[in-house]
Amino acid sequence: MAAGARRAVYPLFQRGGPQLRIFRPNFFMLAVRPGVPQPEDTVQFRVSMEMTKVDIRNYLERIYNVPVAAVRTRIQYGANNKRNHRNQRVKKPDYKVAYVQLGQGQTFQFPNLFPEKEQDAETRAFDDYRDKFMEKEKQKQEGDPRRGGVPDWFGL
Repeated sequence: MAAGARRAVYPLFQRGGPQLRIFRPNFFMLAVRPGVPQPEDTVQFRVSMEMTKVDIRNYLERIYNVPVAAVRTRIQYGANNKRNHRNQRVKKPDYKVAYVQLGQGQTFQFPNLFPEKEQDAETRAFDDYRDKFMEKEKQKQEGDPRRGGVPDWFGL
C-alpha cells in the first residue's frame, strides 16, 4: 500500500445499527448548446427521462450549489427518418430537455473551446494562391458551354 493512500475505516458492526449507504443517483444532466438563442440566465440540459422538475432543481442546488429560479421540461420525440438494411424504420429514442432559469442575477455562457487563430501574412498568401488555383482547375473541368453539356470525349 502506498504511503499517501488511506484506507477507508468503517465503524464496527453493531446489531440493529444502520447500514452504510452511499447515495449515487442514476441520473445524468448534460448541458447542451441551444438551437435558438436563449436569455443569458437560461441553460438547456438533456436529462434522463425519469427526472422530474423537483429532481432537476435539487440536483443543481444540492450537488452543485447553483441557485435555480425556475425549471421547465419537455420531451423531445426521437428522429424516425432512417431505415435499416431491411427497409424497416429505425427510431432514435426520445429524450427529455430541461430549461433551467438561474436565480439571483446568475448568467451562463458556453466557453469558446476552439477560438479562431489569427493567420500571418504568409499563411494568408498561401490560402489566396490555393483558392485561385482551385478556381482555375474548376473552370478547366467545367468544359465548353457551347457544347450544350455534351462531354469532350464525345466529339469528332
